[in-house]
Amino acid sequence: MWSSQQTLVNNKKNDVMQKNKHTLGMTSAISLASPKQSDLTKTAELEEALKPFDVFESDQELNHRMVILGKLYSLVKRWIRDVSIVKNMPESVAEHVGGKIYTFGSYRLGVHCKGADIDALCVAPRHIDRSDYFTSFFELLKQQPEVTDLRAVEEAYVPVIKMNFDGIEIDMLFVRLLLKEIPDSMDLQDDILLKNLDQRCVRSLNGCRVTDEMLRLVPNIENFRLTLRTIKLWAKKHGIYSNVLGYLGGVSWAMLVARTCQLYPNAAPATLVHKFFLVFSQWKWPQPVLLKQPINANLGFPVWDPRVNVTDRYHLMPIITPAYPQQNSTYNVSQSTRTVMIEEFKAGLALTDEIMLGKQKWDKLFEPPLFFLKYKHFIVLLVYSGSTEDHLEWCGLVESKVRLLIVTLERNTHIKLAHINPESFNQLEAQQEPNVHCTLWFIGLDFIKTENLNVDLTHDIQQFTETVIRHAMNIKMLKDGMKLEARHVRRRELHHYIALSFIKRERKVSTSKNGTEPSSKRSLDANETTPTGKRSRISDEFDDKSDASLSCNDDSNSNISGIEETPPTETPPSHALCT
Repeated sequence: MWSSQQTLVNNKKNDVMQKNKHTLGMTSAISLASPKQSDLTKTAELEEALKPFDVFESDQELNHRMVILGKLYSLVKRWIRDVSIVKNMPESVAEHVGGKIYTFGSYRLGVHCKGADIDALCVAPRHIDRSDYFTSFFELLKQQPEVTDLRAVEEAYVPVIKMNFDGIEIDMLFVRLLLKEIPDSMDLQDDILLKNLDQRCVRSLNGCRVTDEMLRLVPNIENFRLTLRTIKLWAKKHGIYSNVLGYLGGVSWAMLVARTCQLYPNAAPATLVHKFFLVFSQWKWPQPVLLKQPINANLGFPVWDPRVNVTDRYHLMPIITPAYPQQNSTYNVSQSTRTVMIEEFKAGLALTDEIMLGKQKWDKLFEPPLFFLKYKHFIVLLVYSGSTEDHLEWCGLVESKVRLLIVTLERNTHIKLAHINPESFNQLEAQQEPNVHCTLWFIGLDFIKTENLNVDLTHDIQQFTETVIRHAMNIKMLKDGMKLEARHVRRRELHHYIALSFIKRERKVSTSKNGTEPSSKRSLDANETTPTGKRSRISDEFDDKSDASLSCNDDSNSNISGIEETPPTETPPSHALCT
């Protein structure tokens, strides 16, 4: 009797083990099929197609990164020992309190490209404070001949020290754990480590915990890495890789790829890339993407839970981090950025369908879309400052606020889509002024086609620029020479802002794709005028049935447009300006 019961128990255990083997994440796998020879061939072709884009580092470059991290680790150990002694700890004890450097992000995942930065975390014992990190450790870094471009951002949402260490950019966070010492063997995945930590320490720890948990949840790490390299390159080339602007950042793309790997655990990378587009072109957003069942460790930290948190119910594209406290990594996504990404998912599926059938090559996947031919109206943001250092800081602030303008534009019932291009542009050489730095961002506008449409965006633009300026003043960042302008630009006026060769290249690519010039696209020739040489209404930029115009108050110097269109000139139009 005992023997038969034991057999039954063993069978149940085997069933559970087998089920767990086939269930990675929230659901069972869609397919457990192993790769065919054709899949392996496509994977080899994919790997070759990636090489020209410098997504792989040489062994020498990898070793250089290891040497740099080793030096940083030695500096951290030395600094913690010295600070411990200053705080009256016996030298014999200070020698053994430890301290450690962890990496996270693309480097920890093993998908960093040539020249990429390293995200690192300094973990210190309980008697070392954050103030020590941003004072004595910062000073120690200053003394290192290999360290340049050193800057501390102590008041950031996640406090960080940024530096260039022997040619490699490093963003280094800090966390103080409530432990007497930090052994070299410490694993940060234990939730109890978060107990009684402040929010900034928890946020600093989150990167390492999420990255390590993700690697634990994918069935084949090497397949995951090659797939993720492909998707990251595709997303960057297609202008949808930017968490700050409302697209997805590196962690979010990694979680989408990890979920694909869970659904097809035995598939080759080429197949996984194809299935990635299949899965997420059909995903029922805002249904969340989860890599595992969320677990609440009950340590008092807020977690993403739309049943409890009302604001979580409004997230449009939730992708939930797998480590406690679970967060939505895509809270910046707006209606417009989600629409753009879904369109790209669908286009990626159509293209990879053809690639898997041998009708197209992988390099087609990395061709950028024709952003400037897609829209007839743009808002161009011009960010000015007086020095290189100021410009880096000022551009960072403006970029972090652009999504607020996108959301405001989306509320306008006449605007169908506000598409921000993550790529920034330098001002044309002919327009540059001495000792003035200028960076441009472009927002493509798609209007609902309605007769007699007149759109006034003056208030929206003024509100945005005032918000940015006010915030810069509040944090004492605003300096002489810092300026923000917003202008309405028609497609025919783009040559005043970006190189004509760039625009013509888009035109050439469009022509080669379609075989003939699309009739709906207007010429981008700098000498284009109307047949009569007279001014024309903006409605010319829409289809013939539309009578639409962007307008503002005539006495305002912050108008986004005038009703009439001036012929192209050698200098950018100044009638459409917001400062």
